[in-house]
Amino acid sequence: MGNHAEVKERLNEGELYAGLILGRQGEPDHHLVLLPGGASDVSWPAAQDWAASQGGSLPTRRELALLFANLREQFDRGWYWSSEQHETRAQLVWGQNFASGIQTVYGRPFRGNARAVRRIQIG
Repeated sequence: MGNHAEVKERLNEGELYAGLILGRQGEPDHHLVLLPGGASDVSWPAAQDWAASQGGSLPTRRELALLFANLREQFDRGWYWSSEQHETRAQLVWGQNFASGIQTVYGRPFRGNARAVRRIQIG
């Protein structure tokens, strides 16, 4: 499934096409799909569990930036968890503020929001 039109035709009910993420350092390119629903007032571990229960995962930092650019209206004006821990301080996790667009880190117990995504590999 190489182009976005093919991906859009195969979306499940309630899913939204977010766009293309270009691969880095040997990773393949992939299409990003936002799954329906969301979780609020959840810690990072609870957010991960919730996303898995939806058949997806938390988005990466780059994916959150794409979601902010292309599907911002699908998010409440609040803070959303990513799947990425801070590079040197594993107790901190990156997230995206959907009011301001800023990405920053919070501790795992912080209560934030979560959305789940799925990825469709190209090629």
